Amino acid sequence: MACSRRSFFRLIGAVSLAGSTAAWRTASAAELGAAAAYEVVHSDAEWHKLLTEAQYRVLRDAGTERPFSSPLNDEHRAGTFACAGCALPLFSSKTKFDSGTGWPSFWQPLDHAVITHTDKSFGMTRDEVLCRRCGSHLGHVFDDGPKPTGLRYCMNGLALTFAPASRGTS
Repeated sequence: MACSRRSFFRLIGAVSLAGSTAAWRTASAAELGAAAAYEVVHSDAEWHKLLTEAQYRVLRDAGTERPFSSPLNDEHRAGTFACAGCALPLFSSKTKFDSGTGWPSFWQPLDHAVITHTDKSFGMTRDEVLCRRCGSHLGHVFDDGPKPTGLRYCMNGLALTFAPASRGTS
């Protein structure tokens, strides 16, 4: 039976009640608490109906698409990037930059659009970026971005949609 990383964290949360390490307990408790507070909640079957298989793998199973595979990596028009799971606006095109990594990158999200979670998978510690409204996995944030924030929000294109700005706006 395949086990997603998200399911794995939930399992670790349950194990932590029996005395697992404090670091795992903190991360899992935060994730479990946040899941109950999301504004947009769907059953697993509903998510499967709403998303493509590839989107589901990224948004719900915290997967990663291949670098340089998303058309949004080369999107340079003015507009807004939103969550592919719930349509919450996440990033302005004004904060997008070419990081050279092969994933759409931004130096700042829109206000109250994302939350972060400590991700200790694959033997490293990173800051996972989640949609604030539905909890979908978007990517990770790193501290090697450009000014003014110095941050690089490295997002999966499959986790995003793009809406061009209407004429007369920037």
